[in-house]
Amino acid sequence: MNKLFHNHKSIITTIAFSLLLASCKAPMATKIQDRVKETIPQNFENQTASENNSGITPWKQFFTDPNLVNLIDEALKNNQELMITLQQIEIAKSDVMYKNGKLSPTVAARLGAGIEKVGRYTSTGAGDASTDITDGKEVPENLGNFEGGLIANWEVDIWHKLRTEKQAAVAHYLSTVEGKNFVLSSLIAEVADNYYELLSLDNQLDIIHQYMDLQKKALEVAKIQKQAMAATELAVKKFEAELAKSNATEYDLKQQITEKENQINALLGRYPQPIVRTKESFMSIVPQTVYTGIPSQLLANRPDIKQAELELKSAKLDVEAARKEFYPSLEINAALGLEAFKPNYLVKMPESIAYSLVGELAGPLINKSAIQANFKSADARQIQALYEYDKTILSAYLDITNQMSAIKNLDKYYEMKSQEVQALDQGIDIANQLFRNMRADYLEVLMNQRDALDAKMELIEAKERQLSTVVNIYKSLGGGWK
Repeated sequence: MNKLFHNHKSIITTIAFSLLLASCKAPMATKIQDRVKETIPQNFENQTASENNSGITPWKQFFTDPNLVNLIDEALKNNQELMITLQQIEIAKSDVMYKNGKLSPTVAARLGAGIEKVGRYTSTGAGDASTDITDGKEVPENLGNFEGGLIANWEVDIWHKLRTEKQAAVAHYLSTVEGKNFVLSSLIAEVADNYYELLSLDNQLDIIHQYMDLQKKALEVAKIQKQAMAATELAVKKFEAELAKSNATEYDLKQQITEKENQINALLGRYPQPIVRTKESFMSIVPQTVYTGIPSQLLANRPDIKQAELELKSAKLDVEAARKEFYPSLEINAALGLEAFKPNYLVKMPESIAYSLVGELAGPLINKSAIQANFKSADARQIQALYEYDKTILSAYLDITNQMSAIKNLDKYYEMKSQEVQALDQGIDIANQLFRNMRADYLEVLMNQRDALDAKMELIEAKERQLSTVVNIYKSLGGGWK
């Protein structure tokens, strides 16, 4: 009989061990290869390889306009988007603390009181009826229970699953820090870009006022010539219409200036107020010379690339942790305290002392669909994170290539527009003189003035595009957050 018992015990142990091994079988994660990072070019297109990189220049050295520096400084203190990002960092930091806490045992204090009556015709009831709780005193029918002590629970990290989860949380936390740096870089660029657009609008408004003065003078000449029978009412109406059109453009520009000021105020986290600026020197601003460095520096300088890289690392660790869910887990439960059916018996020791210690090794056997789905989801997220990382690197490289090409072409464009404006200004003086001497038609005067206005507006916009392109490439190189 004893031999048969041991045989059955051996069979049960073998089956349990076999099932435990079966539960350890886990699917393999998809092996990913980062070809975009591995094949990044040695230098930017049409650029000479150089270690000089404007992206590492602190923003207070890169931007020299004191008014712009003050605006950026205030934005970095009050911008709501930046404040939201800082809270995301705190959330990620708390998640790291939570994951770290799971590595240690959980200990809690417990106090309890209750009463129980079991059925007489049960094994417990029959046993209580035939037992004396003390000499000559039977176990009461309504049996109380009072207890107090400590309980502990600990999942032993035998497969390093919990450590892997913590490492994933740390990588995610570091990615939020890089996300904050990217917000800083973007915020600085956005404030500077809007500031230059505002200066551009100011100068366009000044040009409109100059154009209106010309129109008023031409209108007076047309009226005088009409009285002298040297011009018709049509010429007067044409100049009146052109002056009204310029007035309309003036109000449109004023509205754009108001909206642009408030756009900057929103970035600075404040209510509408005038933006301090000096518009007179706008057209004489010389754009900064930008040095791109080499493409591999982007991996260390651009916060969004570093953020995507850390998210990829976190996703890989999540896959590893999800894979370890298929393995058995070892959990230890312990309790130590005092327990008695009456409160005054709690102090009777060692009789009232109660304790327990249980270790459980359990692994999934049947219906693994939940952990399989979790693993597949984590595996898909790591592939997605790789694509995001590659897309960020590729986008950064192409962005810098486009911006550097734009700088060269805008320099030539600005030079040609300057020559056009100079020639048209001379043409206006000549046309006005001929019109006063009745040797030129009013349409010639009008067309010359319109062409000059358009050219001057385009020249101002070209200057703004030059400055904005420099700002954008500074951001694209990872500038601003250091």
